[in-house]
Amino acid sequence: MAAKILDGKQTAREVRQELGGRVERLAESFRAPRLAVVLVGEDPASRVYVRNKGRAAKRIGIDAETHELPATVSQETLEARIGELGADPGVDGILVQLPLPGDLDAERVVRRIPPEKDVDGLHPVNVGDLARGTPRFAPCTPAGVLELLDRHDIPIRGSHVVIVGRSNLVGRPLASLLLLKGDRGDATVTVCHSRSRDLAEIVRTGDVVVAAVGRPHTVTADMVKPGAVVVDVGINRIDDPTTESGSRLVGDVDFEAVREVASWISPVPGGVGPMTIAMLLANTVRAAEAHEGIGDLAGSR
Repeated sequence: MAAKILDGKQTAREVRQELGGRVERLAESFRAPRLAVVLVGEDPASRVYVRNKGRAAKRIGIDAETHELPATVSQETLEARIGELGADPGVDGILVQLPLPGDLDAERVVRRIPPEKDVDGLHPVNVGDLARGTPRFAPCTPAGVLELLDRHDIPIRGSHVVIVGRSNLVGRPLASLLLLKGDRGDATVTVCHSRSRDLAEIVRTGDVVVAAVGRPHTVTADMVKPGAVVVDVGINRIDDPTTESGSRLVGDVDFEAVREVASWISPVPGGVGPMTIAMLLANTVRAAEAHEGIGDLAGSR
């Protein structure tokens, strides 16, 4: 029997609907949340991502604005712009679209974002709080993975979760989230990477497998134990002469084959991607609520 689908599109719609009510209450009592997105350069993929984020924000009433800078911008000018947004009391959340072009230092730019406005969860202070077990903002993709599992009633507590990939954007923060106490945590976590020995054998021990390595079809059917839950974070474009564009998007999982083994599986596209944007909106709303004194960012997810 084929695995059931972890539907990120529908789940993201549910999250946005709930957030819409909170945004409406903020607008009535104070003002609408305000999100500033900084886009540097002309990278087509980045522009698409920023446009999608802006549309999703405006759809639920968040005041989203894009600050575009040329690829030739200096490090000092970019950091100064982030500093201005950070000092603006009307801005609740700041997101810098990564990667940055050229030799711009993304780490320095992220450090210029005030931690309480870092709705991407990438500032070292927020990363450290998460590692200590007292998260302020969780990075959006790992948070989206947990939200997707939770809303499909996938048990995490006591489960063995195998993460394939140790990036600072997904693998590492997801491991920290899964180790937190509570229904969405209390997991036993194994993080694999390119130097892991016997990768297939390790992955086969997972009750839940999260693929976030950035290589097409890395996780194959023989690597998944029957009945496991498989979450595919990867987004890879491969050649496909049968399509009009000559290419198509696939994940890090061999979807069709693994679907015959797993109990649940997330598709690409339509799985984790929509959840990442939904969690960005959730972080922005939480930042606005804390700004107005009707919410607390400490120790939350």
